[in-house]
Amino acid sequence: MWRITAQACWVLLSICFLGNLVFGWFQQNSGRPQTQHNEQQSSESDSADQSCLCHLTGVLDDCFCDVESIDVFNNFKIYPRIKKLAERDYFRYYKVNLKRPCPFWPDDGHCSIKDCHVEPCPESKVPIGIKSGNYNKYSQAANTMSDETECEQANKLGAINSTLSNQSKEAFADWARHDDAQDHFCELDDETSPDAEYVDLLLNPERYTGYKGASAWRVWNSIYEENCFKPRSVYRPLNPLAPSRGDDDGEGFYKWLEGLCLEKRVFYRLISGLHSSINIHLCAEFLLDEGWGRPAWGPNIQEFRRRFDTAETKGEGTRRLKNLYFLYLIELRALSKVAPYFERAIVNLYTGSSEEDGETKELLLQIFNEIKSFPMHFDEKSMFAGHKIEAKTLKEEFRLHFKNISRIMDCVGCSKCRLWGKLQTQGLGTALKILFSEKEIQSLSEHNPSKGFQLSRQEIVALMNAFGRLSTSICQLHNFRLMLKEKR
Repeated sequence: MWRITAQACWVLLSICFLGNLVFGWFQQNSGRPQTQHNEQQSSESDSADQSCLCHLTGVLDDCFCDVESIDVFNNFKIYPRIKKLAERDYFRYYKVNLKRPCPFWPDDGHCSIKDCHVEPCPESKVPIGIKSGNYNKYSQAANTMSDETECEQANKLGAINSTLSNQSKEAFADWARHDDAQDHFCELDDETSPDAEYVDLLLNPERYTGYKGASAWRVWNSIYEENCFKPRSVYRPLNPLAPSRGDDDGEGFYKWLEGLCLEKRVFYRLISGLHSSINIHLCAEFLLDEGWGRPAWGPNIQEFRRRFDTAETKGEGTRRLKNLYFLYLIELRALSKVAPYFERAIVNLYTGSSEEDGETKELLLQIFNEIKSFPMHFDEKSMFAGHKIEAKTLKEEFRLHFKNISRIMDCVGCSKCRLWGKLQTQGLGTALKILFSEKEIQSLSEHNPSKGFQLSRQEIVALMNAFGRLSTSICQLHNFRLMLKEKR
C-alpha cells in the first residue's frame, strides 16, 4: 500500500514539474512580442518627448558660440544674480503708459480676462517731483523706509539727491535736452504724461493670461509681415499662430533669408528670439488650476510642445529656440559694452537708502564682471561695415523698423501682455542703442556726465529686466528638458 502511494506521489510531482516547465516556456515566448511592443512604444514616446529639444545643440548661425556654452554660463553664473537684481527696489518699478491708443488700426478694446489686468501704484502716491518731470536720471527710485507699503515705496521715485553738486545738476539739465535729440530705437513713453504710471513688476509677473485669437495674431503678423525686411510674396511660417498654408514648410523663406545681408538676418532673428522667449514664459507660468480664488500657475509641457515641437511646428521649433539664444548673445554683448558706463563713481542707482543702493550697484557690477569674462561674444562690428553711405542708410532703416515694432506694442489688447511687451522691446531697443554707440561710451568721463551717451532710468530698468527675461527663458528650457526626461 505504501509502495502504491509513493508511486502515485512521484507521478503527481512529475506532472506538476512538467506542467510548470511547459507553462513557463509558453509564457516566456508569448511575452516576447509584448515586451518588444512596449519597448517600441517607449522608444516612440522618448523620441516624441525629446523632439522639441534634441536638435537644440551646436553652433548658432551668424556667430561663433554654441548652445551648450550659453546654457552653462547662464544657468550657473548669470541667472541667480540677475534674478536677485530684478527684486531690488531700483529695478522692480517701471513707469509705463498702458493707455496709449494703437496707432495702426482701430482699438479692439482691452482684454476683459481678469489675469490680463495690471495693478499700478495709485497716482496719489507719486510725488509732485515726478509729475513735473523735475528729476535726474539716476535718482528716481523708491525711498525704502520699512513702514511703507509696496506701492508707497514708489512715492519718492525720481526725487533729486540733494547731495549732488551744482555741476552735476547742470549736467542733468543738459541730459534732458540731449535726450530729446537722441536717436532711439524705441518709441519711448512720455513719463510726464498723466496716463504714465509706475508698475511693480514683481506684483505683475509675466505669465499666461488667456489672451489669444485674432487680436494677438494680428499683432505678431504685423510685426513679421510688415517689419522684417521681406516681400509679401515670401511666406514666413508663423505656426501655430497662422493658419495652415498647405504643404509649405517654410523652407523657401529660410533659403531666401540666408540670401539677405547680415543686418536683415539679424533683425529677423532678434524678433523671432523675442517671440520665443515670451512663449516660453507663458508655457512655464501657465494657469493650471483656477481653484477657489487661489489659482495655481506652473509649467505646461503640452503647451510647450505645441509651440516648439518639431512635428507641431513643421520643423521650425528648433530654429525658434536657437533665435532665442542668438538674442541672448546680442543683449549679453550690449551689457559688456555698457559696463564702463555703470562702473563710474558718478552713477548711483539711487533709491533713498544708501545701504540698498550700495548693495544694488555691487550686485550689478558683479553681473557685468561675469559678462565681460564670457569668451564668445557676438561681434557687432561685422554689422553696417560696408560703404559708409549705404551702411548709414541701412542702419537708419534698421532703427526705424524696430521703432515701428515698439509702437505696435500699444496695439496689444491684454494689459499685462502690453506691459511686458513694451518693457522687453524697450530693453532690446536700449541694447541696440548701446551696441551702436561704442565711440560715445569710450569717451565717457569718469567723474562728469557725458553729453555723448546717456541712459534714462526707464531705459536702465527695461534693459536689465529684458535681459533677465531672456536669462529666465534659457533656465526654463533646462527645466522643460528635465521634465520631458522624467516623463519619459
